[in-house]
Amino acid sequence: MRHIWRWFGPIDKVSVSDAAQAGAQGIVSALHHVPTGSAWTFKEIRKRQDEVRAGGLEWELVESIPVSESIKTMTGDWKAHIEAWKESLRQLAKAGIFTVCYNFMPVLDWTRTDLRWETADGARAMRFDLVDFIAFDIHVLQRPGAAKDYPTPLIEAARERFASMPQEKIVALSRNIGAGLPGSSDGYSIAELRTALRRYDGIGADALRGNLIDFLSEVVPVAEELGMRLCAHGDDPPWPLLGLPRILSTEQDYVRVLDAVDRNANGVTFCTGSLGARPDNDLPTMVKRLAPRIHFAHLRNVRRETEGFPCSFFEDHHLDGNTDMIAIIAALVSEERRRKVEGRADHQIFMRPDHGQEILDDLTRGAQPGYPAIGRLKGLAELRGIEQTLSHPVFGMN
Repeated sequence: MRHIWRWFGPIDKVSVSDAAQAGAQGIVSALHHVPTGSAWTFKEIRKRQDEVRAGGLEWELVESIPVSESIKTMTGDWKAHIEAWKESLRQLAKAGIFTVCYNFMPVLDWTRTDLRWETADGARAMRFDLVDFIAFDIHVLQRPGAAKDYPTPLIEAARERFASMPQEKIVALSRNIGAGLPGSSDGYSIAELRTALRRYDGIGADALRGNLIDFLSEVVPVAEELGMRLCAHGDDPPWPLLGLPRILSTEQDYVRVLDAVDRNANGVTFCTGSLGARPDNDLPTMVKRLAPRIHFAHLRNVRRETEGFPCSFFEDHHLDGNTDMIAIIAALVSEERRRKVEGRADHQIFMRPDHGQEILDDLTRGAQPGYPAIGRLKGLAELRGIEQTLSHPVFGMN
């Protein structure tokens, strides 16, 4: 696999040279300062490339070109936003960048209730506490009809939790849940979040999926002409939130979208952490079945703390948690070998060590939540060690 490292630009407290020292071979980044719905220019792309090169690596993959809420709802300036998205692809291709990760999660990107939750050994990890989330939904956001979405025992637990919740906890919970895309300045106040949710009144899972397919029908042919690959990131967490539909939470969800726009340029970002939060997702089987269309892998692990789904979970160490990471990497290595035999130019799959616990000096660095230096270095070393072992001739997989 091609080992890359997410970098949020000059504001990132983990530098490109840090990434190179950690063993990364390339960088995945984005132009977070460009407003959503606007086209990326060649000048700004080249500037980011130069910033990455100054640290000794190359900008090899985009994560993400944001998909606007207007596109997701097919309202307002959605047509102009799609044209801007296409133009961004053209300028990226001109600059020599040919893979773009994106997501189609409505309103909220990945959602956590805690961004720096203390684990048993003193490390800091991101966490989704289901009871805290329900307390926010019912008692802070006060979403109409919210209580209908949860069973009575959880509603009562949330009521008790909120009754004893200090004001600073309520403020932090609201900030964490309302955060925008990682690295961006986007985010929602309570009032703004209520307004954003109302845009989805009457838009269920089928309608949202239809909008995604319509969007892909527009942009995938452009990507194909440019020799580019698009890869959709799954829902995180993989179930409906705040009454919003989620449409990339299971294998069947992905298959529907891949079949609807059946071109190699329409692909998958296989995130083991996102998909792994659902116990009914058999990740090793999923990666084998979706393998020909996987263009990017996010490798991380979560530990589910409650049964079923939705559930509480936290970001565990890369080789711990509920996901069989060795089986996942074995399937990806096997797919790369198959592609190479087939003669595919894209036989190498991009991979990044996704998220990571803050450990050692990470605890005082203040990096982007989920993206520490040492925690990701540890994860990359572990993942790379498994890959190299499974690729060794003694295992017959090279």
